[in-house]
Amino acid sequence: MTLSVTEAIASIEAGPRGPQVAAYFDLDGTLVAGYTGNSFFTDRLRNRDVPASEFIRTVVTAVDGTVLGGDPTAVAYTNFSGLAGRDEDFMVELGERLFHDKLAATIRPEARELVRAHQRMGHTLAVASAATRYHIAPIARDLGIEHLVCTELEVVDGIFTGKTVGDMLWGKFKAKGARKFAKAHEVDLASSYAYGNGYEDVAFLSTVGNPRPLNPHPGLREAAKSLGWDVVELNEPLGANLVSMARTALAMGGINAGVSAGLALGLLTGDRKRGARVGLNLAAKNALTLAGVNINVIGRRHLENRPAIFIANHQSALDPAVLAVLLEKDFTAVAKKEARFDPRSVVASLLVDPVYVDRGNSGQAREALDAVVQRLRDGTSLMIFPEGTRSPTATLGPFRKGAFHLALQSGLPVVPVVLRNTGELMWRGSLVVNSGTIDVCVHPPIADLREETLGEQVADIHKIFARTLAQWPATDEEAAALMEDS
Repeated sequence: MTLSVTEAIASIEAGPRGPQVAAYFDLDGTLVAGYTGNSFFTDRLRNRDVPASEFIRTVVTAVDGTVLGGDPTAVAYTNFSGLAGRDEDFMVELGERLFHDKLAATIRPEARELVRAHQRMGHTLAVASAATRYHIAPIARDLGIEHLVCTELEVVDGIFTGKTVGDMLWGKFKAKGARKFAKAHEVDLASSYAYGNGYEDVAFLSTVGNPRPLNPHPGLREAAKSLGWDVVELNEPLGANLVSMARTALAMGGINAGVSAGLALGLLTGDRKRGARVGLNLAAKNALTLAGVNINVIGRRHLENRPAIFIANHQSALDPAVLAVLLEKDFTAVAKKEARFDPRSVVASLLVDPVYVDRGNSGQAREALDAVVQRLRDGTSLMIFPEGTRSPTATLGPFRKGAFHLALQSGLPVVPVVLRNTGELMWRGSLVVNSGTIDVCVHPPIADLREETLGEQVADIHKIFARTLAQWPATDEEAAALMEDS
């Protein structure tokens, strides 16, 4: 039987709660699309960090393990041995950089929903993979998965020896690792879940009472059919294609048309502010419409609370355009100094007149923010992202206090605007927009901020965002309940 992600989540929620139930997730092809090891090796090749001898051994063992039917783990052992003599910090830093720049965008959004379902049930979650913790740890942290059942590399005095500690957790050894973990954490395997995608995962999936082949390869699909296992099919993360590239080109043209119309209107009427307002709105609406992006808003009435400081989570270069469409007029923005030189900021600099802050110059930053406070007091609203920078995934980052201090100084309320799906349509660093729907939840204004309790209040507002993203409301009433729980 094939289950949709909705049906799979429903079956999880109908089962037992508690930490005695484990949920094991394979990494490559399961939590993420693709193979993380390729990203690590390719990056090392690009930086000329792979000696010729290791490159040749890798090619030979890869061909033997795939085309010729040899040992499929040999290529991994070759790569592990190539790390001999390297500092462990090298792999830690490489893993973090690759997660930020590339791997974060490969996390399957629907796999994240499965993870969240198990977390809501209080289950014990672990990533079970033949990969190493250097590949897994940043992804597991982003997903909120505490435990790793993985291949461990031997490190002596901070230096790799080129050997593994025990066996590589592939095939039957992954199954052995899952059973060992269950014993150590008092897990009831009969009521637990496991997710994997390759034929080599049959033994691993067989260790639990609820095996879930996820987007399985043909061999595992046949095994699942003969064993009577339910298969879960997830969508692949969106990527660039000819249609999305064409739509993106149209969107850029729409931005230019909107800017030109606004500037022309300002010149003809002598009302620069009106021209800027019209131009910005046209540019943002044109861009999203031509890119095939729709916006679904819950709590739209709260956008009418003006002036105010509108704070939003930040995943994508689409976020400012979405907020520009929602706010429409009489607002400005605060951005880091580096954004002034970003080509994508040209529209903002022409039409919004943003305030650029040099975080490395406290004097300039204070002076710039003082000017923002005056504009707020004069009736202008503010759009700001309290995370300070775009998150590489849908996971919410920590909030800086700058926006909340501005609220205190100006006497304006803070309006939380929670964005969902912007990152999936255009991940950080991407130049292509995919079509789809962006969900927005606007919460009521928060006007009782106090200096003496600001830290606790910022933490509570952060919880509102996190709770909204984890339990997305379908109605205004459900959104209000999320506020009441904070």
